[in-house]
Amino acid sequence: MTFRKITEEPSLYDNLEKKSVRELLECMNEEDRKVAVAVREAIPRIEELVERIVVRMRRGGRIFYIGAGTSGRLGVLDASEVPPTFGMPPAWIIGLIAGGDKALRLPVEKAEDDPEKGWQELVGYHINNNDTVIGIAASGTTPYVSGALRAARAHGILTGCITANPGSPVAAEADIPVEIIVGPEFVTGSSRMKSGTAQKMVLNMISTSVMIKLGRVEGNRMVNMQLTNQKLIDRGTRMIVGKLGIDYEHAKSLLTLHGSVKKALDAYVNG
Repeated sequence: MTFRKITEEPSLYDNLEKKSVRELLECMNEEDRKVAVAVREAIPRIEELVERIVVRMRRGGRIFYIGAGTSGRLGVLDASEVPPTFGMPPAWIIGLIAGGDKALRLPVEKAEDDPEKGWQELVGYHINNNDTVIGIAASGTTPYVSGALRAARAHGILTGCITANPGSPVAAEADIPVEIIVGPEFVTGSSRMKSGTAQKMVLNMISTSVMIKLGRVEGNRMVNMQLTNQKLIDRGTRMIVGKLGIDYEHAKSLLTLHGSVKKALDAYVNG
């Protein structure tokens, strides 16, 4: 397949500065409607990736997201949301961004152009063949990402990627490439828009599906969530009330004592 860099193609809209605010918002919304459709078309690949990740994580494996710029930030964001949402140790899903933590807020010049740096950082985590590396790159051309995937694959580590261009160099280095073809961006080349939205959707799907299959959700409830604020304590208390039919204060005392909804429920049933 000839590599076509759709993310750099001209927007379907022009003279943006002449449009009203309403026109801008409606046009962006119309483009965003295309994202979910494009993600749906990639579900078979996402399914394959999730199923293979679950097998590895049951053996003690981890997920590494690796990206640059917006893509890297989205990976770090998804990784950071897993511990509080599902009560998992932060070492289970790790987000790496070219340029390090500084790049979460500020651009780091040429950080994404080093094809060796990504793998060097992965080695620092003692990566092994139970782990999975998922490269995130809207363009599909980021050397930091493609180099890390190439080295990981050479070491027998499962690799996946999330890109917005078909047949990209990054996809060529992945065992399971997930290509979300959302078309040209509303602002030409601004892949923080539709491409970023698509990446966020796919990351949500991967991490949430994996956590469900690892038993971190019961029914449709986040029974292992960390109780980091009053809102979550209230949510957990109401889960226990609904499950056990006891009064709110009793449920809250159980939750406070045991530290999670699941532990509180297990203690009540087995006590």
